[in-house]
Amino acid sequence: MECEPWMNLFLLAVLCPLITGAPSSISCPDENLSISGGRYSFSKDGSVVRYECSEGYYPTITVRRCIKGKWNPLPKRRQPKCQKITCPDPRGFKNGDVYPYQRQYFVNDTTNYSCQSGYDFRGSGTRVCQGNGKWSGGTPVCGRNSDYCPDPGVPAGSSITGNMFNIDDKVTYRCENKLTLIGSKERVCQENGQWSGTEPECYADFTYDSPEEASEGFSSSLKSNLAVSQQYEGTDQFGKKIRVGSGGKIDIYIALDVSDSIDEEDFVKAKGVIKTLIEKISYYEVSPNYEILIFATDVARIVSMRDFKSGQKNNLLEILKKLKDYEYNSKGDRTGTNIAQAYKSILESMQIEQMRNKEEFKKTQQIVIMFTDGQANMGGNPKQWVDQIKDLVKRNTPLEEEEQLDLYVFGMGDDVNAEDINDLKTDRGNEKFFFKLKNLDDLQETFDSMIDEGTSVALCGLHRDYDDGTDSHKRQQYPWLAKISVTRNNGKISNCMGSLVTSSFILTAAHCFRFGDTPDRITVDLGSDTKGIKVKDYIPHPLYNIEAKQKLGIPEYYEFDVALIQLENPVIMDIGLRPICIPCTKETSGALRLSDREGTCKKQQEELMSAETVKASFMSVIGQSIKKKLITIKQGKWRDACVEDAKKAEGITAKNAKDIVTDNFLCSGGTEPTVDDIACKGDSGGATFVVPGDRMVQVGVVSWGVKNVCKDNRNPRSDSNTRDYHTSLFSPEVRTFLKRYLGDEKLGTPLTFL
Repeated sequence: MECEPWMNLFLLAVLCPLITGAPSSISCPDENLSISGGRYSFSKDGSVVRYECSEGYYPTITVRRCIKGKWNPLPKRRQPKCQKITCPDPRGFKNGDVYPYQRQYFVNDTTNYSCQSGYDFRGSGTRVCQGNGKWSGGTPVCGRNSDYCPDPGVPAGSSITGNMFNIDDKVTYRCENKLTLIGSKERVCQENGQWSGTEPECYADFTYDSPEEASEGFSSSLKSNLAVSQQYEGTDQFGKKIRVGSGGKIDIYIALDVSDSIDEEDFVKAKGVIKTLIEKISYYEVSPNYEILIFATDVARIVSMRDFKSGQKNNLLEILKKLKDYEYNSKGDRTGTNIAQAYKSILESMQIEQMRNKEEFKKTQQIVIMFTDGQANMGGNPKQWVDQIKDLVKRNTPLEEEEQLDLYVFGMGDDVNAEDINDLKTDRGNEKFFFKLKNLDDLQETFDSMIDEGTSVALCGLHRDYDDGTDSHKRQQYPWLAKISVTRNNGKISNCMGSLVTSSFILTAAHCFRFGDTPDRITVDLGSDTKGIKVKDYIPHPLYNIEAKQKLGIPEYYEFDVALIQLENPVIMDIGLRPICIPCTKETSGALRLSDREGTCKKQQEELMSAETVKASFMSVIGQSIKKKLITIKQGKWRDACVEDAKKAEGITAKNAKDIVTDNFLCSGGTEPTVDDIACKGDSGGATFVVPGDRMVQVGVVSWGVKNVCKDNRNPRSDSNTRDYHTSLFSPEVRTFLKRYLGDEKLGTPLTFL
């Protein structure tokens, strides 16, 4: 294998072919496989050769496959080479000038645009040729204001037919120089003054969408149910965001190509991508229904829509495990690419849902997400089944509603048939439904960034799971954490902990406040940038009465020891400031990935608190730092002993421990079956929380303890009868109190209580 003789030593090191060892099982000859100026590598089984080039170049052949002892495509006398990436020709620009005027435009080349006299300019005045073979910015247009619809312009690399832009006038596009048109081939001027369909783009074989572009076009938000949001200000382009709103009904069909044209490595990555997609959507309180298909010649359902909705297979964790366990070779010897059969199967499922409940079907957003390279070799043209899907949904969409169907296709693999895929997507409203990613790593990055954690304010329990001791990372690990200070009449300051539960409310303990405390004497610290937050009001639970059982020998009684602090102004969420999840809310059902049918308070309690010992935590202030303390909540056979130790608290003479610690408390501490951390003065009011999966859910509020063992040690461990008690957020009386304020839309962003 040779490199070009003119390269210097640095380029030799970078560009000379890199071979990752062809396995001995390879059945095709390994001669004449090199690429001029690039590198190549074998797949694990030696049946695929991939070619790569350095940045700014592309291989004239991307992949060879070993089929029946011969390479496809066959090695030719002229070896493949790395050529410079070019961007589509921008010189079709009309009614103005583009400069510099070049025969070809390469990566980092810049073009500038201006209009002739009498024309108005819109779009991007300067564009740069990017490494993915696309121009930056939006299509430049020189148009007149006299037309009903704005001049649609001429996308780079295309030509346009039609120069009248009034109602019902049409324009058609075609791409030049062996480029593939992605978008609408024909657009119509509509009565609303907008063009139908999507502005087309012209893709070369090496053109791809960046992860940033794809995530702008396909991502999640909370505002409304699958609304359209402008993503490119100052241009005519729009991105698509899946907006799963509270109470939305969504059916999602996901189909993954596992035919021979998709190799095993990409298949494994694609499964990871689907897992990420489902996990991201599950962050929201809406609970979509899923059907997941894997197909080659035949279609295998990981889960069907009917089974999911009937409750037979609607545990997302089990479904994700089944997806993970599905092996590449499970398809057997039937390894063709039958995309038509995949869409036909989805159509059949939709027809069943429509027949089962027509009214519900009309209200449900249908989303189809296809992962394929589009290289169908059997089953006929899949477009016929896509057209039937479109017709079925259109016939069942109320006239006043937008069509409730989104057909996405993600091109994956080494050789994507973009032209055929273009016919399998939704073509509507300047939205983008086809995404061609450079590789599966880029697709993973797209979905990793699908939810902008900085702006997804309603997502409870999100956190960054790392802690290197820095304040900023501590905030991101516990972004709901609140420190509360109360200045007394004598000038002394009392400290408590609390948790951010909505943008307007902090949850804490009622005993943190005394008679005579006023809101102006209370401040809240939510991190270095949000110290000294002013308080509008503090609201203790109406049934909290510390003197309620003095006659029973309980000098201080802490049942219903919860309070809410209402902030003077709502806080603005970011990755270091967001709410913790509260039980018995729809938001927490989303965090626990419970379907609408399963999303009950009882089910949440089962998911979070079913074990006899539940691992939990609370935060403690130790000097200037904050430490997570680890406890086990004692239930079942362990609870009675834990409750009984309450009688050992100083000053208590009550004979019945259950008069002291009712069912409205959670209990931790002791040495059996584990030795727990113990709460200290100042920890009161803090969140007692659990972490099911990747979300934090508060199940209690730190209230009181049997012993003060923190005098000489701020980080004590429990002895056999040192116990702490936490107000349970599953208490019906506590839930009613929280719902009254946190569920009131007049008092800030409300939670939806079950």
